[in-house]
Amino acid sequence: MELDWLEDFLALSASGSFSRAAEARHVTQPAFSRRIRALEEWAGVPLVDRSAHPASLTEAGRRFHPAAEDILRRLAAAREEARAAEEAAAATLRFAATHALSLSFFPAWLRELEPRLRLGPIQLVSDSLQACEELMLQGRAQFLLCHRHPEVAGRLDGADFPSVRVGSDTLVPVAAADGAGGPRFALPGARGASLPVLAYSEESGLGRILRAVAERAPDGARLEPVFTSHLAVVLKRMALDGRGVAWLPLSLIGDELGDGRLVCAGGDGWPVPVEVRLVRRRAPAASAAEAFWRAAAPGGRAP
Repeated sequence: MELDWLEDFLALSASGSFSRAAEARHVTQPAFSRRIRALEEWAGVPLVDRSAHPASLTEAGRRFHPAAEDILRRLAAAREEARAAEEAAAATLRFAATHALSLSFFPAWLRELEPRLRLGPIQLVSDSLQACEELMLQGRAQFLLCHRHPEVAGRLDGADFPSVRVGSDTLVPVAAADGAGGPRFALPGARGASLPVLAYSEESGLGRILRAVAERAPDGARLEPVFTSHLAVVLKRMALDGRGVAWLPLSLIGDELGDGRLVCAGGDGWPVPVEVRLVRRRAPAASAAEAFWRAAAPGGRAP
């Protein structure tokens, strides 16, 4: 049996005319009549009363009619589901990443992954960690790329949001160079004097880490925030302008340290090692996202 036969049968039922149904189906009337005969031969019974004017369905045809409609409806739905599955397999990968990682880590990381999988379209939303976490909680991003510290809890910690370590970084206290090539502001600072600090806002993931580990910093420093932003690149610009000390990701300031425009402002104990982690939802994702997750995990071992 061919699907065209069912569609021909429904067209004839709707019009009551072989000629009008053939025209609607864009075939000649003799060809249309042959296809209706073929359907009746397949069914084993007459489905159309040709003696009536207009043509009408036999009792067998009336009983067959809803089944024909249901078959075509189910097949159409199955076709749409198959197409949706194909679209999901090739769906855009949706990332949320903090500003610093969007600039310093994300592009090179993708280049490293490309030999291991075929990347399709990618959508990246760059924002503060707080905003990125909201995107994940709302299901509007498949992955979150962020800095993490083992001692600092995150909003997406736990079984519902597994993560893998995909890189590492260090938050280094830096300041603009003075005339002798040393830091304009050096930790812990002069005894009894406050040291100007370029700080991260509450929305910042880096700020969350630095506030949590502040108690482990060496004693004797009086740090006074003089400027606040959730953007590491803004704090870098302010540090270059000589406004104070900023803890910046090493990955973001390699050029500035290399040419001496920024100088490390503190010795051992002041830098803060951090991880770069990729976070996802536990629930199954589209095949493209699952393939990316497997490729991104070190050694291919994703939780």
